[in-house]
Amino acid sequence: MFFQPEIETMPREELRELQLERMRESLRNAYENVPLYRERFDAAGVTPDDLTSLEDIAKFPFVVKQDMRDNYPFGMFARENADVARIHASSGTTGKPTVGAYTKKDLDTWSDHVVNGMYWISEREWHSADDRL
Repeated sequence: MFFQPEIETMPREELRELQLERMRESLRNAYENVPLYRERFDAAGVTPDDLTSLEDIAKFPFVVKQDMRDNYPFGMFARENADVARIHASSGTTGKPTVGAYTKKDLDTWSDHVVNGMYWISEREWHSADDRL
């Protein structure tokens, strides 16, 4: 049994294409909406369109925790504050807090991942119990 059979049974090449498309969308979102990403991509000489294979991700710069602190509180948000459904922040005990913002779509995606994980744990438990019979 599968939680999301259309994805979990997808042929590997189709899955890689889906991953590439979604990664490119994420890079484009960051490039177009977060000044730090645009600055870093430009400095590295890459744009989201330069991601033509999953291996190309190595060409792209990543941010580190200090970047999040340097852009505190909302400088790393890719959406307007009005589009934010939830904010999570660290306590800041070792420096400025780090802040993450989530849209409703982000929360729905996150929920899907949690439910998928719980589904697979329960499947494993049921199969393990069956194996013991």
